[in-house]
Amino acid sequence: MTLSFADLTLDRPHLMGILNVTPDSFFDGGRHADPVAAGMRLLEEGASIVDVGGESTRPGANPVDPMDEQKRVLPVVTALARAGVLVSIDTRHATTMRAAIEAGAKIVNDVSGLTHDPDALRAVAGSQASVILMHMRGTPQDMLSHTDYEDVVEDVAQWLEHRVAACERAGIARERLAIDPGIGFAKTHAQSIELLANLECFQALGLPVVIGASRKGFLKSLGGGEKPADRLEASVRVAVAAAGSGAHILRVHDVAETARALAVAAALG
Repeated sequence: MTLSFADLTLDRPHLMGILNVTPDSFFDGGRHADPVAAGMRLLEEGASIVDVGGESTRPGANPVDPMDEQKRVLPVVTALARAGVLVSIDTRHATTMRAAIEAGAKIVNDVSGLTHDPDALRAVAGSQASVILMHMRGTPQDMLSHTDYEDVVEDVAQWLEHRVAACERAGIARERLAIDPGIGFAKTHAQSIELLANLECFQALGLPVVIGASRKGFLKSLGGGEKPADRLEASVRVAVAAAGSGAHILRVHDVAETARALAVAAALG
């Protein structure tokens, strides 16, 4: 059976282009003089979704007040949505979720799986938005001290299953949900690789699987560069491998390069 998510038919891997309107994101923070033009460019390069974020969640990042976050993201969300772009809002804050949905966002992408803000479940349940539930332990400030899993694949899969059940109890239909094992979030490099090597365990939940590995630190152990700017080839290779293992949505910085690589992979069968 072919899955769907946010009106996308998942009969092929879809790209979620990353658009961070932050000064401190680990790779593209502060790069976009015109974020709306950057978002439109991601669409032209092959993104099906543009994921707009106003708070960095890199390891050690400081939290952002939701009002400041909204000042960053809402003009961008509004303009892109009016242009017909399928917009995702990358946020942990219920007030930002509500405001972005009102501005036209169709997807909420929450790195905490709707656990950070006690009002997040209600915010999404009271809308028609789809939601990506990502696994993370702790907060961006301390998550790298929470990597003590008995079995990282089983533990993450069980946590996601419990969050799906919590969403359903809150009135968020299963058809509105996707899951993300949270590569690099409260995971060692080895644990991130183990998750990528076992994507079938997440497909067993019967929901769309989202993978965000782009430019992340674990790529250093796979031949990527020391700096995020030097991890393009490793990022694209991991994205292609994840798609080949059944990932439905790939969250990437480098849309054009990843789209071309996926096209080659598809042509080769």
